[in-house]
Amino acid sequence: MKKVGIVMGSDSDLPIIRKATDMLKSLGIPFEVHIYSAHRTPDEARDFARSARNEGFGVIIAAAGMAAHLAGAIAANTTLPVIGIPCKGPNFDGMDALLSTVQMPTGIPVATVAVNGGANAALLAAEMIAIEDSALAEKLDEKRKSDAAAVLAKDAAVLQNL
Repeated sequence: MKKVGIVMGSDSDLPIIRKATDMLKSLGIPFEVHIYSAHRTPDEARDFARSARNEGFGVIIAAAGMAAHLAGAIAANTTLPVIGIPCKGPNFDGMDALLSTVQMPTGIPVATVAVNGGANAALLAAEMIAIEDSALAEKLDEKRKSDAAAVLAKDAAVLQNL
């Protein structure tokens, strides 16, 4: 199974990354986590992206706030899929990070999830890996069924209480 590479711009992004790592663990997907800054450690970020395919990664998740250039910097240095997680910072409620992550130039795509959307980034990464991994695809199908059952159970509980 391909690994998921996870890069965050700062350790302040760790609570969002934990949502991703918890989801990947629950699905049995191997991953590796690093802190690399698009601005403070651009060489390390570039080297990680350029070597990721040869190191067995199938997709990279990049989380950053404020200027949020990390996902784009990673995507510029690999043809692996890159999923950006815009992180809520001290200004603009994360809108600055969202726009920086989603507005990529033609030729350097970054899939972007919601602000602080760590769990969805992990699920999207899992879906990408599951294209060629039928066992993982089955786990994702079971998760969807379980999630649907939980919603229907809440629906039934609400109806009984009204």
